[in-house]
Amino acid sequence: MGSPAACLFDLDGLLLDTEPLHSQAWLQAASAFGLTLGPDQLLALRGRRRLDCAEQVRQWIEAAAGEVPSVEALLAVRQPIAEALLPQALPMPGAISLVEACQRRGIPMALVTSSSRSAVALKEAPHPWLASIGLRVHGDDPELAMGKPSPDPFLLAARRLQVEASTCWAFEDSPAGARAATAAGCRVYVLLPADGRDRAVVRAQLPASCLTLHSLDQVQLA
Repeated sequence: MGSPAACLFDLDGLLLDTEPLHSQAWLQAASAFGLTLGPDQLLALRGRRRLDCAEQVRQWIEAAAGEVPSVEALLAVRQPIAEALLPQALPMPGAISLVEACQRRGIPMALVTSSSRSAVALKEAPHPWLASIGLRVHGDDPELAMGKPSPDPFLLAARRLQVEASTCWAFEDSPAGARAATAAGCRVYVLLPADGRDRAVVRAQLPASCLTLHSLDQVQLA
């Protein structure tokens, strides 16, 4: 199998335990417009860009015959909640040691996230260890045509690292991210949710070629 030419890391739910906090923010925002989001809907939002998520929530509100807010109105409720919660996120188990192992081995790294540049800055402020991942592809990157589940974010990261995507290992936790990395040609590792029900739902939506993990401590770089 050999070592990867580069490691491409998602952020939310993979390196930082932000997904419960994102879910809480979307739950409260949707509730303000009369919609109670279910577990499957919250899972469907994972790994996607903020604007894409907001549009999806708007469609669910419309389908429930609620008063449909604009994207701006929905985000005006959601963003202050998220900004208060996200700096509280802790590192996922094994995340720091995996990033440090890449650094020791001289393996290039990139952060490939659906979060905007400003959102990443907010989340990583308490986590100086993330600074070692110098190359970033954000959800609002001006060179990014489409976000996950499109392969564009991973292809852009590989191009900036000057490596072939097929020689990279991508680490994800969401079906949308896994589909994106698989379509880009990466070797894809997916960190499964701890909850058994969520784990089964995520497994069922993954491309067959994905390798699954219960912890980042399981990763062997050589």
